[in-house]
Amino acid sequence: MAIRALISDFGGVLTTPLLGSFLAFQDQTGIPAETLGRAMQRIAERDGEHPLFELERGRLAEAEFLGLLREELEPDLGHEPELHRFSEIYFEALDPNEPMINLMRDLKARGYRMALLTNNVREWEPLWRAMLPVDEIFEVVVDSAFAGIRKPDPEIYELTLERLGGGIGPAECLFVDDVEDNIATARNLGMRAVHFRSNEQAISEIEAALG
Repeated sequence: MAIRALISDFGGVLTTPLLGSFLAFQDQTGIPAETLGRAMQRIAERDGEHPLFELERGRLAEAEFLGLLREELEPDLGHEPELHRFSEIYFEALDPNEPMINLMRDLKARGYRMALLTNNVREWEPLWRAMLPVDEIFEVVVDSAFAGIRKPDPEIYELTLERLGGGIGPAECLFVDDVEDNIATARNLGMRAVHFRSNEQAISEIEAALG
């Protein structure tokens, strides 16, 4: 069955790798990424939900998320950490991935239906939208923080298909993401998928899938 629609991730596909943002946060705050990860895991074990995932589902406000982290990190660090610049540092270290953005623009011009499916943060919407011409390229944008569900939950993929409309089914979609779990869900639903690892690899595989 021919591909009619492309569904793309945002961070790590249409931007430089997200790891750079977390390393920048580590460099500027002195808080090791491992320490941050352990703090979030302890919160998850205590509260039953991972705080980052709850942030991306829109169930936690950014200020609440940072407050939880601040309290959890204080015993490890011996002082209350300054986290108020988290989003500023994160986005300062992130750049648009122009080759992939140009490909998406070209696919739109070639007549493919285009959707953006992102796990994101409600308060960050103006920041990430400012990085690329979202509405010029994508007719559908599904943001986990507003949908209340996040990848790899199948429901958010199904919601994206529903919003694309036009009777487009999973087999007519090509999904692009940099996270293996997200790719696995897309394939389980019957979508074709490209696991983004580099521009050269992803662009080649996307063009091959589109025929």
